[in-house]
Amino acid sequence: MSAAHENVNYLLSPIAVRERSREIYDLALAGKTHFKINPERLGEVAKFVLEVTRTNYPDLQIPFHSRWGHFQAGKVDRLKKLNEKLSDLDPLEKARVKIELAIVSVLLDAGAGMQWKLKDPFSEGIYSKSEGLAIASLDLFLKGAFHSQGKVGADSEGLKKFTRAQLENGFQVSASNPLLGIDGRVQLLNTLGSAFENSRPGILVDEWISKASNKTLKAVIILQTILRSLGPIWPGRIVMDGVNMGDMWEYNGKYVPFHKLSQWMSYSLMEPLMEYGIEILDLDELTGLPEYRNGGLLLDTKLIELRDSSLVEKEHSPDSALIIEWRALTVTLLDQIGNEVRKILGKTSKELPLVKILEGGTWHAGRKIAAQLRTDGGPPLKIKSDGTVF
Repeated sequence: MSAAHENVNYLLSPIAVRERSREIYDLALAGKTHFKINPERLGEVAKFVLEVTRTNYPDLQIPFHSRWGHFQAGKVDRLKKLNEKLSDLDPLEKARVKIELAIVSVLLDAGAGMQWKLKDPFSEGIYSKSEGLAIASLDLFLKGAFHSQGKVGADSEGLKKFTRAQLENGFQVSASNPLLGIDGRVQLLNTLGSAFENSRPGILVDEWISKASNKTLKAVIILQTILRSLGPIWPGRIVMDGVNMGDMWEYNGKYVPFHKLSQWMSYSLMEPLMEYGIEILDLDELTGLPEYRNGGLLLDTKLIELRDSSLVEKEHSPDSALIIEWRALTVTLLDQIGNEVRKILGKTSKELPLVKILEGGTWHAGRKIAAQLRTDGGPPLKIKSDGTVF
């Protein structure tokens, strides 16, 4: 194996996400980034996260932080309709279809913007942000919008032919109800179809079953498969040795990978696999998700602070040094928050993995404090989104 291959494999690993993020964290401690870290705030932030977790899940029976929870927003059982439609299928085919729903829905989930809202087609509710995006994607999925034969599921032809008009219709987009990054979302689905030429995304289930040992599968294997299989779908950013590296950015002459959507997708794909009967091992090899709710939590609780407060007023693109630093600090500090929460509860990482702390947890705490501090509940930094990162 060439050094180039080794480098690519390393940068497509959660180990690289942690190590490169830690390097930026160390630079921040040394005063060499846009951010100052206030380590003395860590205990208070962990207590706040635990307080939110206990409110959400008083019995501490916390599900994974994944797409599946969003489908049930407002405690409406929208998955009942999906399960009814899949009732005649065998377990393997059910798993394939559910994997397709999770993949498509996650790819449609980048930030919606603060103005967009959805009138729930399943109930009387009005939803926005992640929940609204999830519900809209589920509705389109159940209507066969991603399948060439109009079936519940997704296949190559259906995804390649999915249009902007279909997305705008399904997501109720209008001049008065704008959605960020429409073209970016449609392009992701079209290129997803091309990545599974003459096939379907659900075929990944068969690969994971073949790699499972005694019906167990390491979480990192799911992520590796997603990064390799879906690599071609990302917009042209950094390509190494013919591999599209996706959510990876150049910073101070080094590459810093995050693979946020791919990791969240991996978390979201675990439940259909578990339902099929496969146990997922070593969950904490994957990292926390460097997106604006978790990152916002750090800024809003003053665990980190901008050295130049005027930067709050400017819009920042995902490839800017400031956003790369913010995301790297988020990865490292989520691990630290997780350790603090476990310490308070007397839990091990196996009993309370990071994916549950995110759900309990940091993501909801980030949303809660944002709503307290800003009327629109938006992130503390202005982000220029193309619909493929945040």
